[in-house]
Amino acid sequence: MRALHRFDEASLERWMAANVPGYAGPLRVEQFKGGQSNPTYQLITPTASYVLRRKPPGPLLKGAHGIEREFRVLEALARVAFPVARVHALCTDDSVVGTAFYVMEYVAGRIVWDARLPQIARSERPRYFDAMNEIMGRLHTIYYVAIGLSDYGKPGNYFARQIARWSRQYLDDEGAGRDADFERLVGWLPQNIPPGEESALVHGDCRFDNLIFHPVEARVLAVLDWELSTLGHPLADFAYNALMYRLPPALLPGLAGADLPALGIPTEAEYVAAYCRRTGRDGVPGYDFYLAFNLFRLAAIMHGIRGRVVRGTAASAHARQMAENVELYARLGWLQAEQAMRGGA
Repeated sequence: MRALHRFDEASLERWMAANVPGYAGPLRVEQFKGGQSNPTYQLITPTASYVLRRKPPGPLLKGAHGIEREFRVLEALARVAFPVARVHALCTDDSVVGTAFYVMEYVAGRIVWDARLPQIARSERPRYFDAMNEIMGRLHTIYYVAIGLSDYGKPGNYFARQIARWSRQYLDDEGAGRDADFERLVGWLPQNIPPGEESALVHGDCRFDNLIFHPVEARVLAVLDWELSTLGHPLADFAYNALMYRLPPALLPGLAGADLPALGIPTEAEYVAAYCRRTGRDGVPGYDFYLAFNLFRLAAIMHGIRGRVVRGTAASAHARQMAENVELYARLGWLQAEQAMRGGA
């Protein structure tokens, strides 16, 4: 474990014995390299493995690090057999490990870190893209009211609320710095929201490295990291997922500049068309706005990570590297906004 994220393992073991059915120690704890926002750990025992997600230590921005919301959405999705890890228990008592946390099952499988899929045979790559595309379509067509999530967010007016939320978080965190392109987006986005209200359960961060695939099949076993999930506009969620086509490999699992036909990877247009077929759409009007919005949101998230680095609550090298990308995401976002103003590609 990173020094900043250590906790009393004996205290956790006592809680596990009392709250997780079938738990039997002794317990060994290791920290995953990801989970920059909410630290994530593997809990290893002689007979089983678990995963713990917790809020980070230190002062937190209002509304961030929604561990309780993650637990709730995972419970709800399991009821309709959507591929998520089964949750065992939630703890809101800070005295156990220092912050609220929950424990879920450990799902063994393959995680893809590079969207070019270099370790997967060329003939199989389209199947992996289609599996992720299917996850997006399946999530957005779940009737969230029926699984108890009618109050999981505020249906309607999604973009205005999101733009205000991320703008406010940026403005409240002056210590993380200021950026001209970001502030241009703060002004442009609210004035250019496409018409039409839709509401669906959205993940907020669906990309290859947040999916666990079957070890040898192009089949998703579990979707991870639901911290940004809410009731929102499905096209915003899908555009975030498709943003991989516009980003360089250094930023998330990006594909910009890749020779897609040579790699056997579907084009962006093909990927968008597959989602439209799955969700009964004729197309995605306003696609350029949705991309600009997501780049703005990514810049805001990275700005929040930079704030935690500045305050000393996110000390890893990976967090520092991510924090360096605020200006790049904001620049790409403003370039995408300019493309939208020109009428798209």
